[in-house]
Amino acid sequence: MVFVRGIIVWILFSWVMMSVRGQEGLYGLSPCNFPAIYNFGDSNSDTGGMAAAFYPMASPSGNTFFHKPSGRGSDGRLIIDFIAKHLGLPYLSGYLDSVGTNFRHGANFATGGATIRHQNESWFLNGVSPFPLDIQTEHFNQFKSRTTDLYNQADVNECEKSRLPRPDEFSKALYTFDIGMNDIAAGYRAQMSYEEIRTTIPDIVSQLGSAIQYLHGLGARTFWIHNTAPYGCLAVTMHRVSTNPQPGYLDQIGCVKEQNEISMEFNRQLKEKVVELRGKLPNASLAYVDVYAAKYGLIGNAKQEGFADPKTICCGYHENGIDIWCGNKANVNGSEIYAGSCKDPSSVISWDGVHYSEAANHWIANHIINGSLSDPPIPLTNACQCHI
Repeated sequence: MVFVRGIIVWILFSWVMMSVRGQEGLYGLSPCNFPAIYNFGDSNSDTGGMAAAFYPMASPSGNTFFHKPSGRGSDGRLIIDFIAKHLGLPYLSGYLDSVGTNFRHGANFATGGATIRHQNESWFLNGVSPFPLDIQTEHFNQFKSRTTDLYNQADVNECEKSRLPRPDEFSKALYTFDIGMNDIAAGYRAQMSYEEIRTTIPDIVSQLGSAIQYLHGLGARTFWIHNTAPYGCLAVTMHRVSTNPQPGYLDQIGCVKEQNEISMEFNRQLKEKVVELRGKLPNASLAYVDVYAAKYGLIGNAKQEGFADPKTICCGYHENGIDIWCGNKANVNGSEIYAGSCKDPSSVISWDGVHYSEAANHWIANHIINGSLSDPPIPLTNACQCHI
């Protein structure tokens, strides 16, 4: 019965995908030709901010595509990288990275561990970023002001200007968001109950809405907003509870049911907030992107899509209650264990138990950029016309 339900879910998912594929032709819209991307988020879209601010990532992270650590929580590229590539733009430099950066076509304000709300816990001990969303948007405000002043200075040469954003292009850029999962994780770390975590969601979503309005006040007009992924489907969690779980604890594909319900409630309220903001910001385009559906669809049908068991973790050691994270070493029962990479990262969904592999990120990106999982169902290239 579980298998049959899984097949039905995938058939419905595939039907939705096929029924709306080719939306660009359906709507007859011309491309927006975004000159830049400004991204806000956590480690799912951090392209080097946290690594530049504190400690660089260790090998083998980045080895698949960049052939060295690149500040990304993956063996290669992230969804935001594939978004940039699809739009014909360079990969985004982290705003906090001062070495070799070029901000002509945008900047990335995301940092690993970032939350929407400020957290009452030690960022260093719990992996929470000291750069939550309101700090990221304030960084953008400073970035816009300072680069505009610099660009307009008479003594700035053309070479220097070539690395700066054009002041008149901030309103034409794409503003992307991928944040919220760490707010859910913070509730579980604090050992809050399901109902207690649920009561925090309205404030979390409200603060995300305030950040969007703040950016709109600074001239942003096109927003591409990812909902949060299925938290209960993190490979490190699925791996730990895969043996002898309590009845009803896991769903039909092996994810923690309650944690996914929290993610879905966050997403429900986020979608309502986006609809509300459309009424408040009639000259803005806001796309709500159902990344949850894409990731859940991939995890639930991993083998059919050419991937290994979704509980498989490529880089890291997570056995008998011991966690050694990707690229690290530790002594276990008198033996030194190095948590290195699996032989073929392209065959797995999870890179390190929490973040996705480049192959999985590429699959997910391909399933969202055509607009089939967006509300309204308009492709990424036409996101500036979501108000039409």
